[in-house]
Amino acid sequence: MSSTSNSVRGCIATPSGFIDGSITIESGRIASLVGKPVAEDYVLASGKPIVLPGFVDLHVHGGGGADVMDASNAITKIAVMHAKHGTTSLLATTLTAPIKDLHRALSDLAIHASSDAAAGARILGVHLEGPYINEKKLGAQPAFTRAFDIDEVAQLHRVFPIRLITLAPEIEGGIAAIRALTQAGFRVQIGHSTASYEAAKAALDEGATGFTHLFNAMSGLHHRAPGVVGAALAHGRYAEIIPDLQHVHPGAIRVAMRAMECLYCVTDSTSAAGMPDGEYRLGPQTVTKCLGGVRLADGTLAGSTLTMDEAFRNLVNVLELTLLNASKRVSTYAADFLGLKDRGRIAKGAWADVVTLDKNLELSQVWVEGVEQRIS
Repeated sequence: MSSTSNSVRGCIATPSGFIDGSITIESGRIASLVGKPVAEDYVLASGKPIVLPGFVDLHVHGGGGADVMDASNAITKIAVMHAKHGTTSLLATTLTAPIKDLHRALSDLAIHASSDAAAGARILGVHLEGPYINEKKLGAQPAFTRAFDIDEVAQLHRVFPIRLITLAPEIEGGIAAIRALTQAGFRVQIGHSTASYEAAKAALDEGATGFTHLFNAMSGLHHRAPGVVGAALAHGRYAEIIPDLQHVHPGAIRVAMRAMECLYCVTDSTSAAGMPDGEYRLGPQTVTKCLGGVRLADGTLAGSTLTMDEAFRNLVNVLELTLLNASKRVSTYAADFLGLKDRGRIAKGAWADVVTLDKNLELSQVWVEGVEQRIS
């Protein structure tokens, strides 16, 4: 993506606070940033556009009727749909599946990424959610779990870059797998796991750095068996959470935010996101969207219909976070988790991934690497 010079004006969220000023965009990046510091009360009262870093979503299965596992150019539909809701970069997230299906999905991602006309949110890479997870904590994952295979990971990574892997440390060879993956440069999250507190702590000691959809599909916190949740709250710095108010109670989100410095939001969105109620696909499975949620036939939550602009509003309106705090949890912390210092923040030299909102926190404009997106 490229662009000519452009500018954005309003109350701008910078790493050190809000300023009332302007951003100049050149060649897809922020060339300059000027303005005077203002308080958050001023931001909300001024009526000026609220300018935030574009949202960064590290857990996206689909959207706009398309699923990452569909291939057949599905990722273009997904990227465009999520950009309309302020997501400027994302990780395409796979399901537990046979190697041939994973290979086909990643091949489609590679084709999309190589196109000069790639539209919508920037695809940063793949979040490989499984297949190295516990069959007793599948959640909505298909039953294709298998033993860890570093050669399989390497084969897939050659097709399209894998940036994040969800793994259950208690599976056979799980701790050794985490060690091998982190030494090879992959980021590992603990998830879909029945691990004990001790096993989860051992996984962190071997290099795991995050937790997949905290609280969901993992051993919970009990005062005599703290489980994966206990290890996350006691020792974790980063974890993803789904703030759709269905997957996790707001009180539990508050607990996690007090315990974990860099808790960040993901959508775990499915093909049903951005679509009317009805039946959709999640990999090989049929899921039903109804009452704002997505479920399997047995009632199990199966991803979400959440978008990141809605996540931001939930953080501010329901959890009562400040605009800056909420912005970090939908942008900065996720970028930091991936080691990306030029995304998830508005700063000179960073990619011009920018969104503007009105006083009701409704999305007005979206720029991906300096290119304005159509959001209507």
